[in-house]
Parts: sequence; structure tokens; C-alpha cells
Amino acid sequence: MMKLIKHLKPFATAILISIALLYGQAMADLALPDYMSNIVNIGIQQAGVDHALPIVMKESDANHLKIFLSSTDKKLVFDQYDFMSTKDPKYKDYSSVYTKLATSPIYVLKNIDKETKKQLDPIVAKALLSVSGVNKMIADAKGGPIKFGEKSIPAGTDLFALLERLPEEQKKESMTSATKRFEDMGETVVVQAGAKSLKPFYESLGADMEKIQRNYILYMGAIMLIITLLGAVASIAVGYISAKVAAGLGKNLRKEVFEKVGQFSNIELDQFSTSSLITRSTNDVNQIQNLTVMMIRMVFYAPIIGIGGVIRVMDKSAHMSWIIGVAVALLMIVIGIVFSIALPKFKMIQKLIDKLNLVTRENLSGMMVIRAFNTQAFEEKRFDKANTDLTDTNLFVNRVMTFMFPMMMLIMNGTSLMIVWVGSHQIAESTMQVGDMMAFMQYAMQIIMAFLMLSMMFILIPRASVSAQRIAEVLETDISIEDPESPKTLPSDAKGVIEFKNASFRYPGAEEDMIKALSFKAEPGKMTAIIGSTGSGKTTMINLIPRFYDVTGGQVLMDGIDVRELTQHELRAQVGYIPQKAFLFSGTIESNLKFAKEDATQADMELASEIAQAMEFISEKPDGFATEISQGGSNVSGGQKQRISIARALVKKPKVYIFDDSFSSLDFKTDSSLRRALRDKTGESTLLIVAQRISTIKNADQIIVLEDGRMVGLGTHQELMQTCETYQEIALSQLSKEELS
Repeated sequence: MMKLIKHLKPFATAILISIALLYGQAMADLALPDYMSNIVNIGIQQAGVDHALPIVMKESDANHLKIFLSSTDKKLVFDQYDFMSTKDPKYKDYSSVYTKLATSPIYVLKNIDKETKKQLDPIVAKALLSVSGVNKMIADAKGGPIKFGEKSIPAGTDLFALLERLPEEQKKESMTSATKRFEDMGETVVVQAGAKSLKPFYESLGADMEKIQRNYILYMGAIMLIITLLGAVASIAVGYISAKVAAGLGKNLRKEVFEKVGQFSNIELDQFSTSSLITRSTNDVNQIQNLTVMMIRMVFYAPIIGIGGVIRVMDKSAHMSWIIGVAVALLMIVIGIVFSIALPKFKMIQKLIDKLNLVTRENLSGMMVIRAFNTQAFEEKRFDKANTDLTDTNLFVNRVMTFMFPMMMLIMNGTSLMIVWVGSHQIAESTMQVGDMMAFMQYAMQIIMAFLMLSMMFILIPRASVSAQRIAEVLETDISIEDPESPKTLPSDAKGVIEFKNASFRYPGAEEDMIKALSFKAEPGKMTAIIGSTGSGKTTMINLIPRFYDVTGGQVLMDGIDVRELTQHELRAQVGYIPQKAFLFSGTIESNLKFAKEDATQADMELASEIAQAMEFISEKPDGFATEISQGGSNVSGGQKQRISIARALVKKPKVYIFDDSFSSLDFKTDSSLRRALRDKTGESTLLIVAQRISTIKNADQIIVLEDGRMVGLGTHQELMQTCETYQEIALSQLSKEELS
């Protein structure tokens, strides 16, 4: 998989942008539970009062508060307040909001930062709770004696004045129970309780608490909505970018594989089956595309959510973090068990797809042969086995995966249940707030989902890694036939003289040479024929000329220059090649002829077709050269296909023509007419003809006879009939002595 990372380099900017967007999306998702917690804790439970510091206090209330503050805390707190008398010009601004201020001087909170508020909140909250406690004692007395601890204070006593006169030590002793209760409560709960106690405090000042609460909840809701929209925009943008990057990567990989295969010589093509190369260019690339989309969207997002969730969870309640640890551990155990079972199967799937493609391609290509031999039942069984093997493997993997997701849901629901169970006890003990428990639950789900997303990647990575390896095998295959660093060029008056000098060739891994020390010269204006029994090396020999293979010994020369010293483009520009198996491309007859020469004129195509004896059937077709050719030329006969292939090479007007048994599908009359036309119209070119028929090569200027890769005869027909036993055997097996004379 790492071998293909370099192919993402053109998309580096897009990936960095997507990472930035994912970070923004993750931060948005992580912020939402906090705002939800604020709505519950502050908006609902604290009536919209977000701090324990009163914004405005009457002088009498401030004096009550000072009773329960140490001298140090008193200075620290009241340094943050401005004293305002009723004569102050700004007093009216506050009396319009707090309608029950009457004529009391007030203390107004200065514009202080959040850190200072956070520092003062627990100090003031405890004092506020103490004031509330004293007020409750007075209210509970209902005008009678006031019960203060174990003592009973006469009715009408100003309890605040009494507490103020007490020495510091006695004051602490009298508040022992309250202090212990504060210590048992968490700091956030103390602050919440203190802020909550401000509701009656503000109501006594004439503030509209319903409006304050409503405004706070609407404000928090608006922020959550904006954050959600921003997260959604980031998610959509990342989805678009990831799809574009994946599509671009797929396009580039397909292009590189196609271009690489286009550079393959026959040696490299022998290493891969056609069906495998098709699978690697399509299905394997699709696996990489799918993985790329998921990687960009999940691999970068999941860790941010996971790590951020853990940090937020620890801030909410470190005591409950063990629940998430247990959940993640169980999750990893389930994922480990599932992958240990499914991973080997993932690696098999791509090979099984190769096998299915191979069987399908052979069935479609050899349909006529299958029907001719009545082997449909056998081929159906062969296809059914390949299809069943792939289906069974996919079903096995899917069954294993279907087991994993219910287990994930069980773990997630079990985690939620544990959080509610433990959190409710902490709420009852006043060590945790309700909103914090709800936020904790959401963060826990986010952390588990992050691990779940990463586990999804582990599902895709094994299969994609196999695909990546298969693509890398193609891209990293060494090309055995390459252009020289300092190529030579053919002279402008090149004739097309082909010469073999002690040329030999051995297939990779073979124990002996296929072509053994061949030496001959083929000259312009002359026909050189090659004949031999099946497997004698005829096709291999002529494939050395256009460098479909390179000689492993000796030389092949064109106009005195070793073909290995020429660029492949220049060399092949001089050669018109008609393969043993005629192949036409889907399109028209015209597009197939212009495949050799894009700017060929109508006259060029007509002349080439006349020489190839193809004009006869082309002119009979209603659309002429515009006649449609289906894929592989399946809508024309074998002889017509061969003649169009020959015409295609003739349109090119090269210096060298190579006919690799290209007359095998022609009748004798057409064969004879075509050879006669070739002699008349291509007199300045070098003709090399591989043939099985003696009648086809009987009038050649020189005939090369091959046997087991060796040249056992060279000469004219008459000379070889006298000197070459192998040629005599081939000739007499086809024609009588009278016909050969």
C-alpha cells in the first residue's frame, strides 16, 4: 500500500485542505455536547445564570455576603466590584432593569475576564449558599425562635448581625456542617448551587428571570445551530474533495497501468494474463479509490475525535473514564477476533475475481469452439465453480462482518447504561451535574464511534492492500525493451534492408535458445519467405525485427544499424506488420485503415484495399468504407478480416512488410491475386512472408527453412527442392511432383 502513496503527491494540497476541514468538523462535533451541557446545567437548572458572581448587589446583600468571606477572600472578591450610590448618574440604568432596587446603594461587577470569574466563582458560591442557609433558617422559624445548630436564638434576632459579631473561630465552628457539605460536593456542583441560589436573589431585585433563562437557552441553541451548520459544510466539502482526490488517483493509476502495459514487450505480457491485467486496471483500481475516499474522511477525522473526546471526558468526570477504557478494550477484542478470521479471506477475493474473469473471458472468446464440441455443460460447471468460490468467500466475510456490528451496538448501549448508572449515583451525591453526565455520554459515543470508524478502515485496508500490491507489480515491472539513451537515426534515404547476423533468442527461464544463430539478408524489391513446421520459431524470428523481443545473441540490422540502437518509434515507423491472428478494432473500415496512417486519403485507402483484394467486398457494402466493424471484427469473415488487416499495413506505405502467416484464411485465387499485386505495387519495399502453404511462397526470391529454430535451408524453390530435405518433405506433403516442378 505504501508503494502507491507517492501517487497522491499531485493531490497534496487538496488533502491538506481536507485535513484542515476535518479538524474544523471534529472541533464542531466535540463542541456540541458542551453547549448541550450548558443548556441543561445553566439554562434549565440555573435559570440562565451562568456564574455565581452577582452582577448587581444591594449594599445590605453585599454586607451579608462579606460575613462568610475571609478577609483575604473579601478583598479579592470586592476588588472586582464598583460601589455605586443612588446619586450616581449610571444608577438609573440599573434601576430600570432591577426594578426593586428602590433607593439602596449597590455594588456592580466590573468587566472582568473569564479566568477571574472562574477563580472567584467557588469562593462566592460558598458564601452565597451560606447566606441562603441563614435565610432558610429564618424562614423556617416562621417568626418564632431560630434554630441555629444546637442552639435556639430568640425570635426577632438579626441572625446576620449576630454572625458578624462572632469571632472568626466561632464563626467557622458554627458553619462546620455547611463547610463539610461543600467539601463533599464537587467544585462545579458548588458553583452550580451558588448560581442557582441567585435566582431568588435576582427576583428580589425585580429582574425578569424568565426572560434571562429564555434568552440564554436561545443564545446557546443559536450557537449550536451555527456550529452544526459549519460542521455540515465542512463535512460536505471534505466529501467533495475526497471523492475528487479518489477519482483523480483512480484516473492516474488506470492511465499509468495502461501506459505501462503499452510499453510491455511480449516477455512482460507473458508474465500476466489478459484477464488479470483487466482486473488490475478496473476492479483493483476501484478498491484503491474506495479506500482513498474512506481514508481521507475517516483516518484523519477519527483520531481527532477520539483524542479530543478523551480530553473532554477527563474534564467532565475523570472518575468515570474507566467506563470508556473498558468499552474500548472490549471493542478491540471484538475487532481482533473478527479480523483474525476474515483477513485471510480478504486476500483471496481479488485472486478469485481474476479466476472468474479468466473463465468468463475464455467462455466468451471461445463460444463457437465450446458449441462445436458440445462442452457447454463442462464450461458451465467450470464457471459455476469459479462463481461459487467467489460468492462463498464474500458471504463468509459478510457473515463475519454482520456479527461485528451487533457486538458494537451491544458495547455502545452497555456503555450508555453504565454511564447512566454511575452518573446518576454521582448526581445523587452532588459530585456531578446532570448536563455533564449527558455530555459525558455523548463524548463516550464519539470515542467509540472513532474506534468503530478505524475498524472500518481495517475492513477496507486488507483488500485494498492486495489490490495495491497487484497494481504495483504492473507498475514496477522492469521493461526489457527500452529505447537507447543515445539513439541512432536511419538515413533519409533508408531502403529497409533487414539483416540477421548470427542472431539468437532465448525465452526468459528457458534452458535453450528458441532461435539459433540465424544469418541472412532481406533486400528491398525482393520477397523473402519463411517456412517451417509448427514450433520451428517462424513467428518468434520475425518478432525480433520490430523488437517485440530483443535478440539474446547476435544482431538484427536495418540498413546496417542494429535495431536496438534505434528508438522503437522510428523502427516501427518503417515496418508494416500483419499479425498471424488478424485483429480489427471496433469502429468502421475507414477508422481501421487510418489506424496505420491517420491522414490517409480516400485514394490511399482504395489503393491499399485493391492490393489486399478487399475492395471487392467493401464496394458491395451499402456504406462502403463507413461500414461498422464490431469489436474484434466479429461481423466480418476470417478472410475479410485478414484482407482489411493487410490493407491497413499497406496504407502505411512502410519500407518493410512483415506478413505473419497472413494469407491462411484466403482462398487460393485471392492468395495468388494478392501476391501478384504485392509484387507490382510494393516493388521498392522489403517483403517478409511467413507461410505454411508452398503455393504462397513458391515464387519468392529467397526462402528460409526453419527447423527447431535453426536455418536448415536458404534459396529459391527450385534450389531447395534439390538441396533441403525438410523443404522437400513440406512441399511433397502439400503438392504433387508435377505441381512442384
